[in-house]
Amino acid sequence: QVQLVESGGGLVQVGGSLRLSCVASGGSFTWLNMGWFRQTPGKEREFVAAISWAESVTAYADSVQGRFTISRDDAKDTVYLQMNSLKPEDTAVYYCNVGSSIARLRAAKFDTWGQGTQVIVSS
Repeated sequence: QVQLVESGGGLVQVGGSLRLSCVASGGSFTWLNMGWFRQTPGKEREFVAAISWAESVTAYADSVQGRFTISRDDAKDTVYLQMNSLKPEDTAVYYCNVGSSIARLRAAKFDTWGQGTQVIVSS
């Protein structure tokens, strides 16, 4: 089973940037479709972005399109989420996960999650 560890969260001002990282172990990362998700208290976890193996396909939630960029470095078994022009509504715990397809990642329904990394955007 693939193990995932997220990092890179923190406190940032409105309009600022952060880059999140998710390191995977225990699987063949090159062939994995990866996604980023976020959750705020009282709300369901939601899809943010996804990237297919070989970077052939990327997908974004409407709320982050044009501000966030997902990328991957297969040599480092790592997927990144570059977040620019951050808004207070981006405040959440961010998670990564593995999916069998981009559609599966968009559904954001997984039984297992990592510890996540907290992002706080202050105004």
